[in-house]
Amino acid sequence: MPRESKASRRQRGIEFCARMHERYPGVQSALDYHDPFTLVVCVMLSAQTTDAGVNRVTPELFRRWPTPEAMAQADPAEVGEVIHSIGFWRAKAAHCVELSQMIVSDFGGEVPRTMEELCRLPGVGRKTANIVLNKAFGICEGIAVDTHVFRIATRMGFTRASTPAAAEKDLLDLLPHELWTYVNEEWIHFGRDTCTAQRPKCEGCPCADICPSAFKATRPARRGSAKGAGRASSKGAGAGRGKGGAGGARGRKAGERSS
Repeated sequence: MPRESKASRRQRGIEFCARMHERYPGVQSALDYHDPFTLVVCVMLSAQTTDAGVNRVTPELFRRWPTPEAMAQADPAEVGEVIHSIGFWRAKAAHCVELSQMIVSDFGGEVPRTMEELCRLPGVGRKTANIVLNKAFGICEGIAVDTHVFRIATRMGFTRASTPAAAEKDLLDLLPHELWTYVNEEWIHFGRDTCTAQRPKCEGCPCADICPSAFKATRPARRGSAKGAGRASSKGAGAGRGKGGAGGARGRKAGERSS
């Protein structure tokens, strides 16, 4: 098949965003937070953990340490006792204390408002910083590419990148700036209820007519199965399970959201 032109790909991207915006109007984060500080902590904690799992531990976490000043004085072991039910809790407990200490010592107790400064915080990378800038301060410098956004962008043919960071660059180049702010939350919801990793619901998908992977992204076969070829095609379709995909980013930064 002929290679798709960038103009055609851009047109599909804009149309896909329009359909997502219509499907998920006014969608909000599933994380429970009430200020920039609690948002930073919530997003950092949500790496390799569901939002529901984070929401179960944060009421007690913020009851004990509601501000950067309070959490900066906390014992990481005590923080760990509160959040031990979520993934990578030891590293995240340390990050809670360390990022609070930096907010107090380097930023006067206020969460910084620039990408560069946010990425200095322990456990915070560009993906988390994008979310905080967007939701806390209304600043949109990029697109937070988590495992759902990465998978969907790959399946839709908007990127061939092997990492979320590289995929973000492709999306920023493809989509108009005014659409960036909506991508993360809307695509996350779409990835959870329709374009799932293992059993995408192509039959009822509102975007199947503009998706080059429609009815092709199937559940990976079990090891040793005669359907092993399906496993490779699923990876290629963006399931995010390969070393270069979102799943391979585990351990890179415990503060990067991927649920």
